[in-house]
Amino acid sequence: MNLEIKSLVESVKDDVVHWRRHFHQNPERSFQEYKTAEYIKKELETLPNVCISQLTPTSVQVLIKGNAPGKKIALRADIDALPVEENSGEPFSSTNKGSMHACGHDSHAAILMGAVKIASKLTSKIKGEILFIFQHAEELPPGGSIDLINAGVLDKVDMIFGIHADPTIPVGAFLTSKSVYCASSDIFRIIIKGRGAHASMPQKAIDPIVVGSQFVNAMQTIVSRRIDPFVAPVITIATFVAEGEFNIIPDQAYLAGTFRTHQKAVREEIPILIDQTLKGITEAFGAKYDFEVIKGGYPVGVNDEGAYNIVAEVFRDYLQPYQLILGKKPMYGAEDFSRYQEKIPGCFMFYGAGSEKFDQSVMLHSSKFRLNEEGMQAGLSVHIGLIYKLLID
Repeated sequence: MNLEIKSLVESVKDDVVHWRRHFHQNPERSFQEYKTAEYIKKELETLPNVCISQLTPTSVQVLIKGNAPGKKIALRADIDALPVEENSGEPFSSTNKGSMHACGHDSHAAILMGAVKIASKLTSKIKGEILFIFQHAEELPPGGSIDLINAGVLDKVDMIFGIHADPTIPVGAFLTSKSVYCASSDIFRIIIKGRGAHASMPQKAIDPIVVGSQFVNAMQTIVSRRIDPFVAPVITIATFVAEGEFNIIPDQAYLAGTFRTHQKAVREEIPILIDQTLKGITEAFGAKYDFEVIKGGYPVGVNDEGAYNIVAEVFRDYLQPYQLILGKKPMYGAEDFSRYQEKIPGCFMFYGAGSEKFDQSVMLHSSKFRLNEEGMQAGLSVHIGLIYKLLID
């Protein structure tokens, strides 16, 4: 470990923990992060050499310029929470009923604040500029990155980097990829239109529950029989609502779900195949349907190989014994960071936040999610290592 970077990270580690616990106790959901943004501004505006702005009311951008020209890099953190009632048992649990930082965004924001505090004192060494992006609404499509990109957040930015907590990875290890690291994410909604009747006379009905059930089963053949198994997507029905009673067959059923893929061509093909399946099954039963794919889903997340190589050099030159691990296959989760990567080169990685003290079966987005705060020092070290690699050394 580079001793200078280690000392700088040590100097702000207590601040980072304090900030993270504040965010955790005061979570705000997507597009509602007004107090979170104000807190970030208040905490950072006292630092030297920072230029703070807001391109949206619920996000914050901090620009630090060095004393010499050079590259402009961006470091991004997401700051929104989830609609989850916390049941983690942490002494600093959420005080906002029905909202929780169950995905580690509180740690991402705190780590990036630590990077701002360190970088604000390094301007005499920095050649170039650093843009710190505290992004709103990562959890709710169409996501906050669209707002920021449209407002010009990436203007003149050469490269962007981001990190995400992962409780399945031990502290000190990081997982990433040279190319695709996560899936696209799209939402679809379906209404099966049948004909209601008394439950004692099902022959008089066009039962939307039966039709919908047949569709749910048939839809799985899209993955198993109609798509190349080497690029197989995930298609999930997560909602199936038919508001009848024990003696009433309802008129219609509502279904909603998501499809995820690592291939752009497959992403375009899936809605066509879903529609074909729906048409065939509803016609067979004499039902009708409405099918809608919600616009604004996240694209496939693709790391730039050049940006990955820079990250690998940072680990080699500054961060040993921290480990950078290449994932064997991309995840099917989605990430709003992917929109930045459609515009400029970037690299996204997952930092270890696991602990043997925690229930290993508890994943992100769980009401019992807990995060090992020791991993935040490693996450901060990566940010500072990137600054040293690209703008100082």
